[in-house]
Amino acid sequence: MAAVLAGALGVALGAGAPARESFRGSAPAAGTVALAALPAEAQHTERLIRSGGPFPYAKDGTVFGNRERLLPSHPRGYYREYTVPTPGSRDRGARRIVCGGVQPREPEACFYTEDHYASFRRIVK
Repeated sequence: MAAVLAGALGVALGAGAPARESFRGSAPAAGTVALAALPAEAQHTERLIRSGGPFPYAKDGTVFGNRERLLPSHPRGYYREYTVPTPGSRDRGARRIVCGGVQPREPEACFYTEDHYASFRRIVK
């Protein structure tokens, strides 16, 4: 019974999802996306992040809490989120770039999500 419950919990908690370690290291692997392969709006947002803005949305640059726990674990305040505009959307849409690091203009790592935090891919150059 305990094994069945543990198996069910594993599925409910996302067992089989990419390991957090897949986001670490410098070589492109599963869980990564080349900056050049992202939509033009995401590439523009990444340039804004590195230049310090100005950002089009008030929520851009605010702390991302990583409540989904899909990104590597860091203290609160490490991650910041930025909107990637979605053409035709009347609101901020679902696309975001989340960057982590001590200095927002020089992030240690940035991640792209096109499904409002349900999945992430690390952005590589």
